[in-house]
Amino acid sequence: MLASVMAGVDGSAESLAAAEWAAREALRRGLPLRLVHVWDRHPHPAQEESVSAVQRHLARSALRQAQDRARAVCPDVRLANELVEGPAIAELLKAAEDAELLVLGSRGLSGFTGFLVGSVAQGVVARATRPVVLVRAGETAADELVSTDYDSDGPRTGYRDVVLAVDLDAPGDAEIEFAFEAARLRGARLRVVHAWQTPILGLGPGEVDLLNDPHRAEEWQNALTGALRLWCDKYPDVEVVATVTKDQPRTALIRAASGAGLLVVGHRIAERPLGRRTGPVTHAAIHHVDCPVAVAPHV
Repeated sequence: MLASVMAGVDGSAESLAAAEWAAREALRRGLPLRLVHVWDRHPHPAQEESVSAVQRHLARSALRQAQDRARAVCPDVRLANELVEGPAIAELLKAAEDAELLVLGSRGLSGFTGFLVGSVAQGVVARATRPVVLVRAGETAADELVSTDYDSDGPRTGYRDVVLAVDLDAPGDAEIEFAFEAARLRGARLRVVHAWQTPILGLGPGEVDLLNDPHRAEEWQNALTGALRLWCDKYPDVEVVATVTKDQPRTALIRAASGAGLLVVGHRIAERPLGRRTGPVTHAAIHHVDCPVAVAPHV
């Protein structure tokens, strides 16, 4: 199957925002947009025919609505839609195997409570082998752009920064490449952030200087620069600002993403006793960052 940008839609406001974002991304990448709605039929045997007919009607309606929204914002996008029956997480993962990325919606909540990410979206992010982008309800094309005026109605020009969180203890090529490519496609600046903390360990005589914060910050900065050197050479047109900060990774990530157009984080694919799940930094990103979040899996 031809590579595509895929969006999972269900008729909700957040999935419609995801469809719009996916349409814009498909145009940027020169790929078709594939809208997929998954419905899981579990009617009572005595009501199977009538309930299934209603479910199928609602599913087709959700697809049409998403298609209309995508075409409204991107009339030139090549578009296909698909109705799939089965368990949502499994079918979305299966459908996304041939996609370049999968886009899903996340519901915005007010205040410090963060974002409500449904069980389907969380399950997909935890198990996906392709990048997954989560988009909040209400996200529009204007939110990707910077304003040249403090007036919210002022003219907008240029894309907001793409922010990449890098864990130098286990950096993944997948998220680094995704972030550089996203910045290149947008002509945006790429801000790369690594957070570090003073280790808790026993020190012997003469070892106190090992915890000298300025020295450690310089070491981390050099390590980050080294980790990015290959990608900077591969993407010479991307402006890169790489910084290290002494802070909790989750706190630094949320702060860095403020005002960004896209946040990119990695997700290490690993089997755990309770099954695959997201790590604490990725969890914080998808629940508390208000711009679209791309989660790129790596081994």
